[in-house]
Amino acid sequence: MKTTLLLATLALAACSTAPKLPPLRTVDQIDLPRFMGDWYVIGTIPWFVEKNNVGTMDIYKLRTDGKIEVTYAFHKKSLEAPRKEMKAVARVVNTKTNAEWRVQFLWPFEAPFLVIDLSPDYRFTTIGYPNRDLIWIMSRTPEMSESDYARALESAKVQGYDISRIVKVPQPAGKKP
Repeated sequence: MKTTLLLATLALAACSTAPKLPPLRTVDQIDLPRFMGDWYVIGTIPWFVEKNNVGTMDIYKLRTDGKIEVTYAFHKKSLEAPRKEMKAVARVVNTKTNAEWRVQFLWPFEAPFLVIDLSPDYRFTTIGYPNRDLIWIMSRTPEMSESDYARALESAKVQGYDISRIVKVPQPAGKKP
């Protein structure tokens, strides 16, 4: 498992910003305590560690030292499979907006985490990656309305994402956090 985490972190760290596109724009401001909690991954361009994962979610908890505990929970191939978790720690690098983090699964490697979309009521969000090879469209519930999903896709497209690469992630129906 540690080898997989190391390889995953190295793969993310090795990605460079696409030269033809401007930098991703983050949201203007995030209320960190309000952003904490459960986020179900509804759509993604999966990186190799995420392939065949279903029922995926991120769980964020603000620590007393100001860092953020990140738990990535998932099931492999089937929602009936046992739930697995990966842990990470994030730190906010843009304290003016709180929308730019660095996530560390394995020291000393950190991966960028950019909040590029967030509904005003914190119902859904989109996390981007600088070279646009990764994206996570997330919702507070395992089900996201088609209109909210379409809005998130359009926002990603405006930022330069190839939205045809984004796949929906199966989630358990009818469950709430």
